Amino acid sequence: MASDSESNMDREIILADFQACTGIDDIAEAITLLELNNWDLVAAINGVIPQENGILQSNLSSVASQANIYGPHSQAAPAAPPAAPAASSSSSSAFCPALPSRHIVERQPRMLNFRVEYRQRTVEVVIEEGSVVGEIKQILETELQVPVSKMQLKGWKSGDVSDSIVLQSLHLPKNNSLYVLTPDITPTASTSQNSVLQESLNQNFLLVISHREAQRDYNLNFPGSRTIQEVKRNVSDLTNIPVRHQQWEGWPASASDSVSNSEACMISSAVPDDCVITLSAVDMTLAASGISYPCHHLGVCRRSSPANTQEPTEEVNNTEVNVFVQCADVHMVSDSEGDDFEDASEFGVDESEMFGMGTSTGCRKAPLMPENTENEVDALLHFTAEFTTRYGECHPVFFIGTLEAASQEAFYGKARDRKLLAIYLHNDESVLGNVFCSQMMCADSIVSYLSQNFITWAWDVTKEANKARLLTMCTRHFGSVVAQTIRTYKTDQFPLLLIVMGKRTSNEVLNVIQGNTTVDELMMRLMGAMEIFTAQQQEDIKDEDEREAREMVKREQDEAYQLSLEADRKKREAQEREQAEQLRLQQIQKEADDEKEAIRLSLEHALPPEPAEEGGEPISKLRIRTPSGEFLVRRFLGSTKLQVLFDFVASKGYPWEDFKLLTTFPRRNITQLDPASSLLEAKLFPQETLFLEAKE
Repeated sequence: MASDSESNMDREIILADFQACTGIDDIAEAITLLELNNWDLVAAINGVIPQENGILQSNLSSVASQANIYGPHSQAAPAAPPAAPAASSSSSSAFCPALPSRHIVERQPRMLNFRVEYRQRTVEVVIEEGSVVGEIKQILETELQVPVSKMQLKGWKSGDVSDSIVLQSLHLPKNNSLYVLTPDITPTASTSQNSVLQESLNQNFLLVISHREAQRDYNLNFPGSRTIQEVKRNVSDLTNIPVRHQQWEGWPASASDSVSNSEACMISSAVPDDCVITLSAVDMTLAASGISYPCHHLGVCRRSSPANTQEPTEEVNNTEVNVFVQCADVHMVSDSEGDDFEDASEFGVDESEMFGMGTSTGCRKAPLMPENTENEVDALLHFTAEFTTRYGECHPVFFIGTLEAASQEAFYGKARDRKLLAIYLHNDESVLGNVFCSQMMCADSIVSYLSQNFITWAWDVTKEANKARLLTMCTRHFGSVVAQTIRTYKTDQFPLLLIVMGKRTSNEVLNVIQGNTTVDELMMRLMGAMEIFTAQQQEDIKDEDEREAREMVKREQDEAYQLSLEADRKKREAQEREQAEQLRLQQIQKEADDEKEAIRLSLEHALPPEPAEEGGEPISKLRIRTPSGEFLVRRFLGSTKLQVLFDFVASKGYPWEDFKLLTTFPRRNITQLDPASSLLEAKLFPQETLFLEAKE
């Protein structure tokens, strides 16, 4: 644990040096560039600011040149010659390269932002990096009306600093948070003691708790209504030191684990109307303890003397009046409150006596998920509702649906819409559960990051039946390796946050985050998973775009081919219709011709025989000229009717319905005469020349 802390501290120093040298204010961008160079500061700077004289050499004199290069009164200076190899190997990581003069002229002074809190006020200060700490205090003196001599500026990462320290030498990021302490100035009492306490109950206190044995600091935010005993229980979850074995440093002399009668009355009047006040074993609140606002430093370690372990029992037995505030929508007592005195029998004290009552009036919280639930959707709805009841409305948006549906939502949409799948596994029997949920899962930064980049699905493995069902689902969707990995984790290592990424052939678990982490570590691991996912997503987007382009070309070709086929089909159908029409007309024409031929043959057979030239009866010889210029010559009896003449002409293919039979001179239309009259009556005797003309 100590090596991890040292590694994180080294990276913070490297990050600050890198930002100071390059002027890159975006922390995410700076971290990305450093990780591309495996946190090699020299390589990262060379990658951002190429040097004209080859690879940049780091040396101790570079630190001194920072203020000249990047300070507000910087002047161009020639680059120092490269140091000897021995000096280079022993140089500090905090340096800035001596840049060419043209870079120096263009470089603007780096500005730092400070958010300074003092009691109920917040002051924003923007100042150049080359300024000293005392200049910040002078600005605050004007804003807060507090003399510099009575002002203590706290919150520096490197500890307390003097007023003459140059900000640039502290290697600060662009945005910083500080707070002002004025121990020599007593706050003015503008309201009654009761209203002041109520206002303090609504404030948030930052407790910086140093675990001496593990050499690790915890930054925990608590509302003023949280009790000292609850803080100790939460710290017990983090450090595995029972409350009765904890030895503290830094609590004010007025702070104790129990409240007095007067303090209980003030808390009672400050509690909202929808809360129920009952007599129970509860501690002094942070608001009434006298700790520094907004930040207070504490230290904790395991108590070494066995005799001191009797103190918690004595304190509880001596408590005359304790107030337990139980609200419907606020969880005031830690999940592990029963664990603090789980071994009370070793002190010879009965548990009922320890809490000053015959039977316990505290109520156990409902499980996050009912046992042996048949419907996963109902189980997750219950999980979300109970999680909200315990830890508040600010929490990740849990996906309501099966694990398969969550995987489909995260992995199988468009490449641009895909996300990582975060599987949160909760276990109420773990000592880390309450702190992880309240401090990590409900932190604004974590909630926002998960909502934007992840599909979050949750499950409660407290009950064995629910755990077995989870393992079955994981085996079905992710394979037996994931299920076996979950089995290997012990109860005290929960909660777990599994980060799963969908791949082309299978789903891959990128990271398994255990409950013993901090907000910063959790955010770093989430960001690391996002970097891997983003690289894979870019490849998937490229492949998807190329595939869609190919499919679009293929669709266009298919559409063009279909249009061509449609045009050919229509052309072929038109030809077929035309041919069918021609055949129909030909058939009609043939039928008409056949009919005409049949009529002609019948008329031809019905004609009387042609008389001889010499006979007893008068003979009329007629010459008929056709439209084609040919002549039809025939003899008829003078008594022959005109109808026989018309039938003769029709038998030759010139029906009288279509043709007129005319005389030459004088011109007469014979077809208009009575067909029953004879040739003699028509004056077509003894001979006559006629011609045929088509009717109009």
